[in-house]
Amino acid sequence: MYNPYSLEGKTILVTGASSGIGRTTAIECSKMRARMVVTARNEERLKETLSALEGEGHRMLLADLSKEEDLDKLVSELPKLDGIVNNAGFTKTLPLQFIKREQLTELLNVNTVAPILLLHKILKKKLLNNESSVVYTSSIAGLGLTAPGNAMYTSSKGAISAYIKNAALELASKKIRVNAVCPGMVNTGILELGTVTASQLEEDEKKYPLGRYGEPRDIALAIIYLLSNASAWVTGTNLIIDGGISLK
Repeated sequence: MYNPYSLEGKTILVTGASSGIGRTTAIECSKMRARMVVTARNEERLKETLSALEGEGHRMLLADLSKEEDLDKLVSELPKLDGIVNNAGFTKTLPLQFIKREQLTELLNVNTVAPILLLHKILKKKLLNNESSVVYTSSIAGLGLTAPGNAMYTSSKGAISAYIKNAALELASKKIRVNAVCPGMVNTGILELGTVTASQLEEDEKKYPLGRYGEPRDIALAIIYLLSNASAWVTGTNLIIDGGISLK
């Protein structure tokens, strides 16, 4: 059956694959017949992701990508790749006057430095095939749609949304494409953060023109488009997936 979004024959690495967008992306990619390499810090949850993948030949590799030694170990264990989904990241809400160097450094290390260095190390080892696709998970916050208390996260994602343009330009000669997805609010255990109530979320959700927050699968399917040959002429793009909230 004709399917321009098929990932058959491709080996794809997904970071932050133990939950949320990363887990869903890995599962959906496996349904599109990709061979997956999934990585995260939490072994138990990563095993759950691995067991949920369809098909055969998948691998899981434990790594804390904020640690240089873990980055090097991960890269040393990787096969040749046709796609990378740099998804690992987290957020922390703090007003400007309460930001401390330690917190800022930790967030930037995970959200910005680690995914940039991971691609650098993979390229240095020549593990990324020509005509591959690299996708970063950024955010509409990184494009300027932010909120009070979100300065650290916004900065970390804004750097990624700028970086992908440089990377796309430099890697174009090898036909390696580099793009980012920029989600709005996605249902990934928001209430577990303890910073907002269910009623506050319900009111905020009403602001979205399409009437709801995103689901991890909404983002995963967009990532599949960018990984697939269907997007063969797309590079250096920040793809907004936000239910219309940036229209306001």
